[in-house]
Amino acid sequence: MRGITFSRFNPGDSTKPPFQKLLDLFTQLLTYTSGDVNEALQWLTQLDNEYGLTNEDYGIGDFLQDLQEKGYLKENENTGEIAITSKTEQIIRKSALEEIFGKLKKSSTGNHNIRKSGMGDELNAETRPFQFGDNVDQLDYTASIHNAQVNHGIDSFSMDQEDLVIKETDFKTQTSTALMIDISHSMILYGEDRITPAKKVAMALSELITTRYPKDTLDIIVFGNDAWQIEIKDLPYLQVGPYHTNTVAGLELAMDLLRRRRNPNKQIFMITDGKPTCLKQGKQYYKNSFGLDRKILNRTLNLAAQCKKLKIPITTFMVATDPWLQQFVQEFTETNNGKAFFSGTDKLGQFLFYDFENGKRKLF
Repeated sequence: MRGITFSRFNPGDSTKPPFQKLLDLFTQLLTYTSGDVNEALQWLTQLDNEYGLTNEDYGIGDFLQDLQEKGYLKENENTGEIAITSKTEQIIRKSALEEIFGKLKKSSTGNHNIRKSGMGDELNAETRPFQFGDNVDQLDYTASIHNAQVNHGIDSFSMDQEDLVIKETDFKTQTSTALMIDISHSMILYGEDRITPAKKVAMALSELITTRYPKDTLDIIVFGNDAWQIEIKDLPYLQVGPYHTNTVAGLELAMDLLRRRRNPNKQIFMITDGKPTCLKQGKQYYKNSFGLDRKILNRTLNLAAQCKKLKIPITTFMVATDPWLQQFVQEFTETNNGKAFFSGTDKLGQFLFYDFENGKRKLF
């Protein structure tokens, strides 16, 4: 008969079963390994050996079996390789949203939301008397019946216009967003992983838009020597390549995608850590990695000016702090009349989400 086992009390983990604890860690590792299940499991096993994540009742083997039985992993019948399923991809996006947005809820700095009440599309806690022309869908039935009972009594129940109460709403603008992610080689240089925070922000933003703002659109673009569009489901597998930074190609694709969107409000978010270093001229690439090449910069600034004419603001999230790079970003931002954040990897999600949420509460 086993006795009682005592362990250190951790309030955050006390209610989670062993499977959920390991799943939370496993999904984080999958983001770092770009969806490589075998590498993530190797890291998880190593962490277990060093920090004792499991016990004799539930081990890594049990966890792997549960992952397969619950539909988080699938095995290729031909090659025998194990890969994550769409269920796991969604779990990773939700985890990224909770990690980033959860921090925002706890933080009180920098949140300056502007709310304008009226015939919007999101209810808030405020109410007001009914006015001619109000939509009956906004009626607060409980408060209206309460007023009728107070004003006319229960025995001779009746309801007049003066008894009716309307729930206030906030405007939520429909927005088309193009998110550009730099996947040039510099995103992993100098001992700093910049691509993983960028992926997390993209996954969190995509999950936020698809669940909370379903009328919005989000186009995700990656750019290196060239630029191409990826799907939301591709985000966990995103990797840096041996690329230069063709910002022009990314902006051209973003503008092309936004032209097809019918939403009146359009914007570009660009996550990058370096200067533009590449142009494509026909089938050839013009590259200069050593400095701010005026030929490349002029093309980039011309596109920023074009976006300004089309009323497409560009918000640049710079995950590098070199003064000479900041000077270029400031010139780019002034040309577009957009915004720029010099955030570092730890504040990237906070800045992007504040900017996105504040924009949703503006009346265009």
